Amino acid sequence: MRKHTVLLAAIVAALTLSPAARAGTLGSEVIGLFPQSVGEFAYADMKDAQQYKWFPQLQQQMLPLRFRQFEDFLKSAGIDPATQVEDLAFAAIPATGKQPEEVLGVALGEFQPDTSAGYLKRMKLPTRQSHGYTLYGFGSGKSPYDIFFFFLDSNTAVFGQGDAIDKMLAVRFQGEPSLLANDSLYPLIAQVNGQGLIWAVLDRHYTHLGLDQLMPEVASGQQSAALFQKIHAMIISVDTSSGIDTKFEAVCATPQDANNFAALLQAGILYRRYESAKSQPALAKLLDDAQVAPNGDRLDLDLPLTQDALAALVAQGAFTVKM
Repeated sequence: MRKHTVLLAAIVAALTLSPAARAGTLGSEVIGLFPQSVGEFAYADMKDAQQYKWFPQLQQQMLPLRFRQFEDFLKSAGIDPATQVEDLAFAAIPATGKQPEEVLGVALGEFQPDTSAGYLKRMKLPTRQSHGYTLYGFGSGKSPYDIFFFFLDSNTAVFGQGDAIDKMLAVRFQGEPSLLANDSLYPLIAQVNGQGLIWAVLDRHYTHLGLDQLMPEVASGQQSAALFQKIHAMIISVDTSSGIDTKFEAVCATPQDANNFAALLQAGILYRRYESAKSQPALAKLLDDAQVAPNGDRLDLDLPLTQDALAALVAQGAFTVKM
Protein backbone atom coordinates (compact mmCIF):
# COMPACT_ATOMS: atom_id res chain seq x y z
CA MET A 1 0.00 0.00 0.00
CA ARG A 2 2.80 2.35 0.85
CA LYS A 3 5.92 2.06 -1.29
CA HIS A 4 7.61 5.29 -0.27
CA THR A 5 8.53 6.61 3.15
CA VAL A 6 7.78 9.78 5.03
CA LEU A 7 11.35 10.78 4.19
CA LEU A 8 10.53 10.97 0.49
CA ALA A 9 7.22 12.73 1.15
CA ALA A 10 8.90 15.29 3.38
CA ILE A 11 11.60 16.00 0.80
CA VAL A 12 9.00 16.98 -1.75
CA ALA A 13 6.66 18.74 0.65
CA ALA A 14 9.58 20.80 1.93
CA LEU A 15 10.12 22.20 -1.54
CA THR A 16 6.54 23.48 -1.83
CA LEU A 17 6.50 26.08 0.90
CA SER A 18 6.53 29.86 0.67
CA PRO A 19 9.63 31.76 1.79
CA ALA A 20 7.29 34.17 3.60
CA ALA A 21 5.49 31.45 5.55
CA ARG A 22 5.88 30.80 9.25
CA ALA A 23 8.07 28.15 10.76
CA GLY A 24 6.20 24.97 11.54
CA THR A 25 5.89 24.44 15.26
CA LEU A 26 3.77 21.60 16.56
CA GLY A 27 2.51 21.65 20.14
CA SER A 28 3.42 18.87 22.53
CA GLU A 29 -0.28 18.15 23.02
CA VAL A 30 -0.44 17.01 19.38
CA ILE A 31 2.88 15.14 19.41
CA GLY A 32 1.72 13.45 22.62
CA LEU A 33 -1.26 11.93 20.82
CA PHE A 34 1.00 9.55 18.90
CA PRO A 35 2.11 6.22 20.42
CA GLN A 36 5.65 5.60 21.63
CA SER A 37 6.29 3.00 18.91
CA VAL A 38 6.37 5.55 16.05
CA GLY A 39 9.41 5.18 13.76
CA GLU A 40 8.84 8.18 11.48
CA PHE A 41 7.29 11.50 12.35
CA ALA A 42 6.76 14.52 10.11
CA TYR A 43 4.97 17.87 10.04
CA ALA A 44 3.72 19.94 7.09
CA ASP A 45 2.20 23.43 6.92
CA MET A 46 -0.49 22.59 4.39
CA LYS A 47 -2.12 26.02 4.42
CA ASP A 48 0.84 27.69 2.72
CA ALA A 49 1.52 24.81 0.34
CA GLN A 50 -1.92 25.23 -1.25
CA GLN A 51 -0.98 28.66 -2.60
CA TYR A 52 0.89 27.29 -5.60
CA LYS A 53 -0.80 26.27 -8.83
CA TRP A 54 1.58 23.33 -9.32
CA PHE A 55 0.93 21.87 -5.87
CA PRO A 56 -2.00 19.61 -6.95
CA GLN A 57 0.22 18.14 -9.69
CA LEU A 58 2.94 17.51 -7.13
CA GLN A 59 0.46 15.72 -4.88
CA GLN A 60 -0.61 13.50 -7.77
CA GLN A 61 3.00 12.49 -8.34
CA MET A 62 3.76 11.81 -4.69
CA LEU A 63 0.73 10.21 -3.11
CA PRO A 64 0.06 6.48 -3.57
CA LEU A 65 -3.20 5.73 -5.40
CA ARG A 66 -4.97 4.57 -2.24
CA PHE A 67 -4.33 7.88 -0.48
CA ARG A 68 -5.48 9.86 -3.51
CA GLN A 69 -8.70 7.84 -3.45
CA PHE A 70 -9.01 8.54 0.27
CA GLU A 71 -8.74 12.28 -0.39
CA ASP A 72 -11.58 12.00 -2.94
CA PHE A 73 -13.56 10.07 -0.34
CA LEU A 74 -13.16 12.93 2.16
CA LYS A 75 -14.35 15.45 -0.41
CA SER A 76 -17.48 13.39 -1.01
CA ALA A 77 -18.16 13.67 2.73
CA GLY A 78 -18.01 17.45 2.55
CA ILE A 79 -14.42 17.73 3.77
CA ASP A 80 -11.99 19.59 1.51
CA PRO A 81 -8.38 18.94 2.61
CA ALA A 82 -7.16 21.76 0.36
CA THR A 83 -9.11 24.42 2.27
CA GLN A 84 -9.86 22.99 5.71
CA VAL A 85 -6.55 21.39 6.71
CA GLU A 86 -3.98 23.90 8.00
CA ASP A 87 -1.40 21.61 9.61
CA LEU A 88 -0.66 17.95 9.14
CA ALA A 89 1.31 15.61 11.42
CA PHE A 90 1.82 12.07 10.17
CA ALA A 91 3.76 9.06 11.31
CA ALA A 92 4.61 5.46 10.53
CA ILE A 93 4.62 2.61 13.01
CA PRO A 94 6.95 -0.20 11.86
CA ALA A 95 5.72 -3.72 11.26
CA THR A 96 6.11 -6.20 14.11
CA GLY A 97 5.61 -9.94 13.63
CA LYS A 98 2.37 -10.46 11.71
CA GLN A 99 1.28 -6.86 12.27
CA PRO A 100 1.88 -4.82 9.07
CA GLU A 101 3.32 -1.33 9.01
CA GLU A 102 0.76 1.28 10.00
CA VAL A 103 0.29 4.91 9.00
CA LEU A 104 -1.27 7.38 11.43
CA GLY A 105 -2.06 11.05 10.85
CA VAL A 106 -3.57 14.08 12.56
CA ALA A 107 -4.97 16.97 10.52
CA LEU A 108 -5.51 20.30 12.28
CA GLY A 109 -7.97 22.89 11.02
CA GLU A 110 -11.56 24.08 11.35
CA PHE A 111 -14.00 21.25 10.75
CA GLN A 112 -17.74 20.63 11.09
CA PRO A 113 -17.94 17.14 12.59
CA ASP A 114 -21.74 17.02 12.88
CA THR A 115 -22.29 18.00 9.24
CA SER A 116 -19.65 15.57 8.01
CA ALA A 117 -21.07 12.79 10.15
CA GLY A 118 -24.37 13.15 8.30
CA TYR A 119 -22.63 12.70 4.94
CA LEU A 120 -20.68 9.71 6.21
CA LYS A 121 -23.75 7.94 7.60
CA ARG A 122 -25.65 8.36 4.33
CA MET A 123 -22.74 6.77 2.48
CA LYS A 124 -23.30 3.60 4.56
CA LEU A 125 -19.61 3.08 5.13
CA PRO A 126 -18.23 0.31 7.32
CA THR A 127 -17.78 1.58 10.86
CA ARG A 128 -16.28 0.47 14.13
CA GLN A 129 -16.43 1.86 17.65
CA SER A 130 -13.43 2.75 19.79
CA HIS A 131 -13.46 4.68 23.09
CA GLY A 132 -16.83 6.22 22.27
CA TYR A 133 -15.86 7.38 18.77
CA THR A 134 -17.29 6.13 15.49
CA LEU A 135 -14.50 5.33 13.04
CA TYR A 136 -15.53 5.45 9.37
CA GLY A 137 -13.73 3.00 7.10
CA PHE A 138 -12.46 3.42 3.58
CA GLY A 139 -12.55 -0.06 2.09
CA SER A 140 -14.18 -3.20 3.44
CA GLY A 141 -13.41 -2.28 7.03
CA LYS A 142 -11.99 -5.77 7.58
CA SER A 143 -8.52 -5.56 6.04
CA PRO A 144 -5.60 -4.49 8.27
CA TYR A 145 -4.66 -2.07 5.46
CA ASP A 146 -8.01 -0.25 5.44
CA ILE A 147 -7.90 3.40 6.47
CA PHE A 148 -10.29 4.74 9.10
CA PHE A 149 -11.20 8.34 9.81
CA PHE A 150 -12.85 10.26 12.65
CA PHE A 151 -12.92 13.65 14.36
CA LEU A 152 -11.27 13.83 17.75
CA ASP A 153 -12.82 17.31 18.12
CA SER A 154 -13.84 20.19 15.84
CA ASN A 155 -10.20 21.13 15.21
CA THR A 156 -8.62 17.66 15.02
CA ALA A 157 -9.22 14.92 12.45
CA VAL A 158 -7.49 11.55 12.75
CA PHE A 159 -6.84 9.00 10.00
CA GLY A 160 -4.94 5.75 9.79
CA GLN A 161 -5.24 1.99 10.05
CA GLY A 162 -7.68 0.84 12.71
CA ASP A 163 -5.06 -0.69 15.00
CA ALA A 164 -2.96 2.48 14.80
CA ILE A 165 -5.95 4.59 15.79
CA ASP A 166 -6.63 2.23 18.70
CA LYS A 167 -3.05 2.81 19.88
CA MET A 168 -3.55 6.57 19.71
CA LEU A 169 -6.78 6.39 21.69
CA ALA A 170 -5.09 4.12 24.26
CA VAL A 171 -2.49 6.87 24.74
CA ARG A 172 -5.20 9.47 25.22
CA PHE A 173 -7.59 7.54 27.44
CA GLN A 174 -5.66 4.67 29.03
CA GLY A 175 -2.35 6.28 29.85
CA GLU A 176 -0.27 4.24 27.39
CA PRO A 177 3.20 5.73 26.69
CA SER A 178 3.21 8.42 23.99
CA LEU A 179 5.79 9.60 21.50
CA LEU A 180 6.96 12.06 24.17
CA ALA A 181 8.42 9.03 25.99
CA ASN A 182 10.39 7.80 22.96
CA ASP A 183 13.94 8.47 24.17
CA SER A 184 15.57 8.09 20.76
CA LEU A 185 13.09 9.94 18.55
CA TYR A 186 11.53 12.67 20.69
CA PRO A 187 14.79 14.56 21.50
CA LEU A 188 15.34 14.91 17.74
CA ILE A 189 11.75 16.07 17.27
CA ALA A 190 12.25 18.68 20.00
CA GLN A 191 15.45 19.80 18.25
CA VAL A 192 13.84 20.38 14.86
CA ASN A 193 10.35 21.47 15.96
CA GLY A 194 9.93 25.11 14.99
CA GLN A 195 13.08 25.15 12.85
CA GLY A 196 11.36 24.79 9.52
CA LEU A 197 8.12 24.98 7.59
CA ILE A 198 8.41 21.27 6.97
CA TRP A 199 10.34 18.94 9.23
CA ALA A 200 10.63 15.24 9.78
CA VAL A 201 12.51 12.77 11.97
CA LEU A 202 13.25 9.13 11.07
CA ASP A 203 14.61 6.42 13.31
CA ARG A 204 17.33 3.97 12.26
CA HIS A 205 14.95 1.58 10.47
CA TYR A 206 13.19 4.21 8.37
CA THR A 207 16.39 6.10 7.66
CA HIS A 208 17.79 2.95 6.07
CA LEU A 209 14.62 2.40 4.03
CA GLY A 210 14.71 5.98 2.81
CA LEU A 211 18.36 5.80 1.83
CA ASP A 212 17.74 2.53 -0.03
CA GLN A 213 15.07 4.21 -2.14
CA LEU A 214 16.79 7.55 -2.66
CA MET A 215 20.23 6.07 -3.40
CA PRO A 216 19.58 2.56 -4.76
CA GLU A 217 22.81 2.46 -6.77
CA VAL A 218 24.89 3.37 -3.72
CA ALA A 219 22.89 1.34 -1.19
CA SER A 220 23.33 -1.90 -3.12
CA GLY A 221 27.06 -2.08 -2.40
CA GLN A 222 28.33 -4.27 0.45
CA GLN A 223 30.44 -1.44 1.91
CA SER A 224 27.47 0.93 1.72
CA ALA A 225 25.19 -1.47 3.55
CA ALA A 226 27.69 -1.75 6.40
CA LEU A 227 27.97 2.04 6.65
CA PHE A 228 24.20 2.55 6.54
CA GLN A 229 23.92 0.38 9.66
CA LYS A 230 25.94 3.03 11.53
CA ILE A 231 23.44 5.79 10.76
CA HIS A 232 21.12 6.13 13.75
CA ALA A 233 18.55 8.65 12.51
CA MET A 234 17.74 11.36 9.99
CA ILE A 235 16.40 14.90 10.53
CA ILE A 236 14.83 16.92 7.72
CA SER A 237 14.07 20.63 7.92
CA VAL A 238 13.57 23.70 5.72
CA ASP A 239 15.20 27.13 6.04
CA THR A 240 13.40 29.90 4.18
CA SER A 241 15.52 32.89 5.20
CA SER A 242 16.99 32.97 1.68
CA GLY A 243 15.10 31.10 -1.02
CA ILE A 244 14.15 27.52 -0.21
CA ASP A 245 16.88 25.48 1.46
CA THR A 246 16.16 21.87 2.35
CA LYS A 247 18.51 20.36 4.90
CA PHE A 248 19.05 16.70 5.72
CA GLU A 249 21.02 15.80 8.83
CA ALA A 250 22.16 12.21 9.30
CA VAL A 251 22.95 11.19 12.87
CA CYS A 252 25.91 8.78 12.70
CA ALA A 253 27.60 6.61 15.30
CA THR A 254 30.97 8.45 15.20
CA PRO A 255 32.62 11.41 13.43
CA GLN A 256 34.56 8.95 11.27
CA ASP A 257 31.30 7.36 10.14
CA ALA A 258 30.01 10.82 9.22
CA ASN A 259 33.13 11.45 7.13
CA ASN A 260 32.79 8.10 5.39
CA PHE A 261 29.11 8.70 4.69
CA ALA A 262 29.94 12.15 3.25
CA ALA A 263 32.28 10.57 0.70
CA LEU A 264 29.68 7.92 -0.17
CA LEU A 265 26.90 10.49 -0.53
CA GLN A 266 29.00 12.71 -2.78
CA ALA A 267 29.66 9.74 -5.04
CA GLY A 268 25.95 8.93 -5.14
CA ILE A 269 25.05 12.53 -6.02
CA LEU A 270 27.56 12.55 -8.88
CA TYR A 271 26.08 9.33 -10.23
CA ARG A 272 22.50 10.64 -10.05
CA ARG A 273 23.58 13.93 -11.59
CA TYR A 274 25.15 12.10 -14.56
CA GLU A 275 22.12 9.81 -14.88
CA SER A 276 19.61 12.70 -14.95
CA ALA A 277 21.61 15.16 -17.11
CA LYS A 278 19.58 14.49 -20.28
CA SER A 279 16.25 13.19 -19.00
CA GLN A 280 15.80 15.58 -16.03
CA PRO A 281 18.00 18.67 -16.43
CA ALA A 282 16.29 20.55 -13.58
CA LEU A 283 17.11 17.69 -11.20
CA ALA A 284 20.69 17.65 -12.47
CA LYS A 285 20.98 21.37 -11.69
CA LEU A 286 19.63 20.78 -8.19
CA LEU A 287 22.26 18.11 -7.61
CA ASP A 288 24.96 20.46 -8.90
CA ASP A 289 24.09 22.88 -6.09
CA ALA A 290 23.95 20.22 -3.36
CA GLN A 291 26.37 20.76 -0.47
CA VAL A 292 27.62 17.87 1.68
CA ALA A 293 29.51 18.58 4.92
CA PRO A 294 30.29 16.35 7.93
CA ASN A 295 29.79 18.04 11.31
CA GLY A 296 31.04 15.92 14.20
CA ASP A 297 28.98 12.74 14.32
CA ARG A 298 26.44 14.27 11.94
CA LEU A 299 26.35 14.78 8.20
CA ASP A 300 24.60 17.80 6.65
CA LEU A 301 23.20 17.83 3.13
CA ASP A 302 21.86 21.19 1.89
CA LEU A 303 19.74 21.51 -1.27
CA PRO A 304 19.04 25.16 -2.20
CA LEU A 305 16.15 25.56 -4.62
CA THR A 306 14.19 28.38 -6.28
CA GLN A 307 10.47 28.38 -7.01
CA ASP A 308 11.18 28.28 -10.76
CA ALA A 309 13.49 25.29 -10.34
CA LEU A 310 10.83 23.47 -8.33
CA ALA A 311 8.18 24.15 -10.99
CA ALA A 312 10.52 22.70 -13.62
CA LEU A 313 11.10 19.57 -11.55
CA VAL A 314 7.35 19.06 -11.07
CA ALA A 315 6.70 19.57 -14.80
CA GLN A 316 9.27 16.86 -15.58
CA GLY A 317 7.59 14.41 -13.17
CA ALA A 318 10.77 14.21 -11.09
CA PHE A 319 8.86 13.21 -7.96
CA THR A 320 6.64 10.51 -9.44
CA VAL A 321 6.53 7.49 -7.16
CA LYS A 322 7.04 4.18 -8.96
CA MET A 323 4.14 1.94 -7.89
